[in-house]
Amino acid sequence: MNDQPVERDEIARRVIFNLPNVLTIVRILALPFCAWALLAEGGENDRLRILAWSLFFIVAMTDVIDGRLARSSNQITDFGEFWDPIADKALIATALISLNYLDLLPIWVTIVILGREVAVTLLRISLLKDGVIPANRVGKLKTLIQNFSVGFFILPLPEILHWPRNILLGLAIALTIYSGFGYFRAAIERRR
Repeated sequence: MNDQPVERDEIARRVIFNLPNVLTIVRILALPFCAWALLAEGGENDRLRILAWSLFFIVAMTDVIDGRLARSSNQITDFGEFWDPIADKALIATALISLNYLDLLPIWVTIVILGREVAVTLLRISLLKDGVIPANRVGKLKTLIQNFSVGFFILPLPEILHWPRNILLGLAIALTIYSGFGYFRAAIERRR
């Protein structure tokens, strides 16, 4: 029997209900409202699409807030390191699938992005016993660029702004693939 005291930092990492984690949970629970605003009236109502963009933007910003708050207040937890990236993936999945349903985005984009997200999530789950692989800087940049590029597909933009929107989406896809390889590289190094 191990009688050694558990370190305070180890106990703090096990906490579930702190403000950053609550923001992560709220982010996930808000996604149906984001999807509703985008899908209502078949995506034909520009006001509702702007509302959808606003809701997606607010939800995405809570990701920035909860991450900074967790770091600045030393409230980084295993729960947050695992669920925060899942909340990011749920956000992008909700937006992509809704845009596909409205025929505003090619399905192959969703397959590439969500395929990477599922593969990385399964990889992270398979390595849980060795500890959580936290998001790295490239992964965070990928999430930011994905959110911006998909946001421009949610907004009812004039035709002239479609080409910069498409270029940004291309950058998001490139970062998606590149960062996915980074996770697999980190997993291989961890197994050695």
